[in-house]
Amino acid sequence: MRRDRRGDDFRMSPALCTSDRPIFVLGCPRSGTTLLQLMLHSHPRIAIPAETRFLLNVYRARINFGDLGDPENRRMLARWITDRKETKFGDLGLDADQVVEEIVAGPPTVGSAIGIVFRSYARSHGKPRWGDKRPSYFKHIPTLQRMFPNAQFIHLIRDGRDCVASLQEMPWYHLDVHHAISAWREAIDTGRKMADRLGPDTFYELQYERLVADPADELTRLCAFLGEEFHPSMADPRDVAKETVPSRKKWHDRTHSAVTPTRVGSWAQRLEPWQIALAETAFGDRLTDYGYEPSGLPKPSAAQLARLARTSTHRRMAQRKADLRDLWRRRNEPGPVECRLEPVQAAEPVEG
Repeated sequence: MRRDRRGDDFRMSPALCTSDRPIFVLGCPRSGTTLLQLMLHSHPRIAIPAETRFLLNVYRARINFGDLGDPENRRMLARWITDRKETKFGDLGLDADQVVEEIVAGPPTVGSAIGIVFRSYARSHGKPRWGDKRPSYFKHIPTLQRMFPNAQFIHLIRDGRDCVASLQEMPWYHLDVHHAISAWREAIDTGRKMADRLGPDTFYELQYERLVADPADELTRLCAFLGEEFHPSMADPRDVAKETVPSRKKWHDRTHSAVTPTRVGSWAQRLEPWQIALAETAFGDRLTDYGYEPSGLPKPSAAQLARLARTSTHRRMAQRKADLRDLWRRRNEPGPVECRLEPVQAAEPVEG
């Protein structure tokens, strides 16, 4: 049986309210990571923006910027972040020129440059602590740790069948059900490995179903892991959603409503029987380990299983190639990558 990682062993102490460790939210796409991001952003000490697109891209392109000991190279890096629409820097509402100058004056590493952007975002909201959310970060935890060795990771887990059903309905998801099934399995397996490797002070598992059923209780446990006091505003992030969730993202419309468990288990109506059977066979004990009950449907056909196996193999090969490319970059990177920013002066804990 899977060991419960809800944070029951954490105990708050006065010293815990001074953390400035970066926070990364990750999980299989459509696990509820946007809801969790909004909940964390509702905390008076934590700022986590909507998804950006520069952190991993800066890391991958680091060789192109040369030795960041040269201020002009830091300026080139800074402009790469602030001036390209693909990075979504404009969504942060920051003064680009001011951020550029801060990066130029800052420590000469890509982690420091990225940290300056997120720290500036947190500062614009009057908060000392920053984080970032992107579901696919579960594939890049070692990279994130290279840049931010003191980071904390939150893995949000949702019933894989609900994730698959939701992915199939997204206008931006152009892959088939076999990829969606593989994505959930990969997220779970990677999360388990990282939880054991990093330990309970750095990696935290949280289940979506518990979060929406009792937000205050689950967020209190999560805050204990983060070293923060729970704040009631976190349990109802509707106002934050109105400010930060773009109206064009219709698939996030439910974030504008009260948190409810009404969508839990909706996979039974949204997936075809063969899709359910295929997902449950692929997931195996991973479902029951987290308390998700199987449907009892007959096993899928050999042809369906073979197609899933081909998809999974293709995905593993693609990830292996990506890992090899990163290994080459590591051998050729012109300088260190870890963030070297000085800790932010801690604010007084917020009452309530």
